[in-house]
Amino acid sequence: MTEVTATARKIIGNVEKVVVGKRRQIVLSLVAWLCEGHILLEDVPGVAKTMLARALAASVGCHFKRIQCTPDLLPTDITGVSVFNPKTTEFEFRAGPIFAQIVLADEINRATPRTQAALLEAMAEGRVTVDGLTHPLLPPFLVIATQNPIDHEGTFPLPEAQLDRFLVRFSLGYPSMEDELKMLELLERGHPLERLEPVVTVDELLAAQQAVREVYVDPKIRRYITQIVQGTRSCEDVSLGASPRASIALFRTSQALAAISGRNFVRPDDVKQMSGPVLTHRLILRPESRLRRVTAAAVVAEVVAEVPVPILDEREVP
Repeated sequence: MTEVTATARKIIGNVEKVVVGKRRQIVLSLVAWLCEGHILLEDVPGVAKTMLARALAASVGCHFKRIQCTPDLLPTDITGVSVFNPKTTEFEFRAGPIFAQIVLADEINRATPRTQAALLEAMAEGRVTVDGLTHPLLPPFLVIATQNPIDHEGTFPLPEAQLDRFLVRFSLGYPSMEDELKMLELLERGHPLERLEPVVTVDELLAAQQAVREVYVDPKIRRYITQIVQGTRSCEDVSLGASPRASIALFRTSQALAAISGRNFVRPDDVKQMSGPVLTHRLILRPESRLRRVTAAAVVAEVVAEVPVPILDEREVP
C-alpha cells in the first residue's frame, strides 16, 4: 500500500494548489477514481466543481472533456455519430466527448432523460455502443457529473436507477474566509490551473486501482457493512433502502480509503466515513418523512449509530 499512499498524496497535494481548503472532498474524489466509480457533485454554482475535475485530469495527465448539458443536447452529442464519407462511400464513426478519460457532465439534470441515459452504458461497462458497434473507453475512465440543487426550472431530476450508478455523491460547499482569501491570493497573477503539471502517470494510477483491491477486509467488517445497508431497508422513514450495489460500493470505497491512509486493512472508521457519500443518494424517503424535513443524511447517520461497531484485533491482520 506504500505506493498507493504515495500516489494519492501526490495527487491530493497537486489538486490543493487549485482547490483550496477542500481536502476531504479531494480525498473522496480520489477514492471514487481508485474504485473505478463515478462522482455526482451536487452544489451551488461557483464553488470549483469544474476546477476539481480539471485539476484531477491535469494531475495525472489524462484526456479531459467537458459536456455542457442543455435540454436540446442529443445522445449522439455525447456518444458520437456515424458520418457518411463521400470519398470512401462508407460511414465513419466520429467519437463524441465521452471518449475521454475524465468526462465532466456539467449540470446533468438540464439534459433530457434520453440524453442522460446515454451515459449509463459508459458508466457501468466502460464502453459505448453506436450503430451496433461497441467501442471501448480508454482507462482510467471517470465521469464527474454536477447539478445545482437550488435551481429546479427547466431541469429533469435524475431517476433513482441512474443515481445508483454514481459511486459517491457529495458537495464542496463554500470556503471559509481564510481559504477564500488564500484563493484570491493564488488568482492574483493568473489561474493556478494553467501552471498545474502532471505528478502521476496513468500507469501508476491504474496500478493503484489494482492494488486497492488487495486491501484486507475482515469478516467482521464485511458483516458491519451489510448490517448498515440492511438497516437502511428497515428504517421507517425510508420507502426504498440501499441496494446490493450499495454494499459493494461501501466495501470498495472503504478499501480505497484505507489504502490512501496507508493501511492494508479496513477499519470500522473507514466504513463510517464512506457511509454518507455512498448511501445518501441511494435512499428514497417516504413523503411524510420529507414533510417532516427528515434528510437522507440524517437517516444514514442514525443507522450507522445504531449498528454495533466490531472490535478488531490488528495483530490478526495478514
